[in-house]
Amino acid sequence: MPTKAVQQFMLGTVLGNENEARQTLAAMKAAGYDGIELCGFMIHPIGFMVRLLTKAAGMPVGKGGNLDWHALVKEAGLQVVSLHTDLGSLERDAKAVADEAKGFGTKYVVITGMYRFDYGDEATMHDLAARLNKAGAALKAEGVELLYHNHNCELRHVNAEKRAYDILLEETDPQFVNFEFDSYWFTEGGANALAWMQRLGTRMKLWHINDRGTRLTGSAVTPILKTDSMELGTGNMDLDSLMVQALSVGVDAVILESHRNWVDNSPIKSLQLSAEYLEKHM
Repeated sequence: MPTKAVQQFMLGTVLGNENEARQTLAAMKAAGYDGIELCGFMIHPIGFMVRLLTKAAGMPVGKGGNLDWHALVKEAGLQVVSLHTDLGSLERDAKAVADEAKGFGTKYVVITGMYRFDYGDEATMHDLAARLNKAGAALKAEGVELLYHNHNCELRHVNAEKRAYDILLEETDPQFVNFEFDSYWFTEGGANALAWMQRLGTRMKLWHINDRGTRLTGSAVTPILKTDSMELGTGNMDLDSLMVQALSVGVDAVILESHRNWVDNSPIKSLQLSAEYLEKHM
């Protein structure tokens, strides 16, 4: 059975200090989660501008970079399912990234997409696939596996027949590169998430799960409803079918991630509500 985990990004607003972080992780564990997915820039001190930019993007990172995550995770009894990083860090020193991942007891390092990057340019995507293969080979030599995490930009067409994600699937070597699939972002981008999961098959090692819908009540303006992330089972995604597919290929972890629009504006209440769906369907 896959590990049930939470992505650290979701917890940025409730990691203000060591005591709050300890309470947050304890609440996760009590809700039924056994794992956490760590972000490289949330477990290390970061500059003011990076903190400001992530907050402006709706993803506050909190003050987790000042805390001892080895001790916190161990005390909470949680497993680290993977470590998120960026391709630049990997290309500069793959061994250092691999050593950190192994230090947390995980075999997965995840690239979370490229910042200010043209996913609509075909030559750029061919180059990215080659860079991922090289980085993945360097990690494998250190005993760690590389995964790529999508958002919605990989759905951009690079030519009349292919999208950016097609290039990544076709040109990355499964020996060196596999995938953490985020079904919310592909659904948000208008794609058939189930079809893409089926195409990924066993190359999908981790699954980022979220639901999509709206909390708005009353009459609709124009009439268009604003959609956003939702607790599992409260939105309109066909999560049941996606779960069947994910379990059928033996994903190692199902990882909850939402970073806004929480019920009662509380990430803790949000993950507790989503845990009920996971308990029922896993």
